[in-house]
Amino acid sequence: MSPTARSASPHEGRRGPGHDVGQETRPQLVEPWPHGVSREPSMRISDVLAELGGDFPTLTPSKLRFLEEHGLVEPRRTTGGYRQYSRADVERLRYVLRQQRDSYLPLKVIGEQLAALDRGQAAELLTPRLAAADGERTGAALAGRLSVQAVAEAAHVEPGFVADLVEAGVLTPGPTGHLDPWAYDVVLAAAALAEHGVEARHLRSFRAAADRQVSVVEQIVAPLRGHRTGAVQAHQAHAASVAAEVGELCGTLHTALVRAGVAGLTS
Repeated sequence: MSPTARSASPHEGRRGPGHDVGQETRPQLVEPWPHGVSREPSMRISDVLAELGGDFPTLTPSKLRFLEEHGLVEPRRTTGGYRQYSRADVERLRYVLRQQRDSYLPLKVIGEQLAALDRGQAAELLTPRLAAADGERTGAALAGRLSVQAVAEAAHVEPGFVADLVEAGVLTPGPTGHLDPWAYDVVLAAAALAEHGVEARHLRSFRAAADRQVSVVEQIVAPLRGHRTGAVQAHQAHAASVAAEVGELCGTLHTALVRAGVAGLTS
């Protein structure tokens, strides 16, 4: 019997009024995420930049084309070849950009999340990230010191990618060869940069800059930890608070300087 040949079912021919003959084999069409949002292509690239530029000031036409090349958004083309976006396209872009900015997720993971949303699943289930009880983000939804394999699985990258970061000195394992939970955030950011051709060896300068900033924080905190009076725990808590605050300020300053420098490249 050929693949298309089959014997007649005893139930064929007994169909109720209005029964669609092709109903059994016609695939069920599922509307991609976001649901209930217009898919009419009515916005040009300039309109998309105006819509999203307030929240994502570094968004450029080249970034939109880059996300399209990775299949995260699929604008339609006019007969003249110009891209036109729908409101649904804009919301998908907003999701992608927010996940990149706030969670440092690589495009591969974001694509998996969008696919889950398209299937009606909760994309958050694919994100290995949790918030602590005080509302602050943890370094990862991980605890304790971790193996290279564990970090790679959580970040959806190959173990060899994490090993390359260790070899380049970007990540520093402990005496047992394990990594601390913050390695997860480093791997996510490195994976996102790798999508732009940035290799592990290129990240050594980032590690060196971070180490210099940590040295500044250490100099500030050292006198606070040097107290030998009775309230040792209070002094330690105060030192930890100051270290966290100064560290955040260093990170903010670094980000501002990089953004200013990048802005100068396109002016």
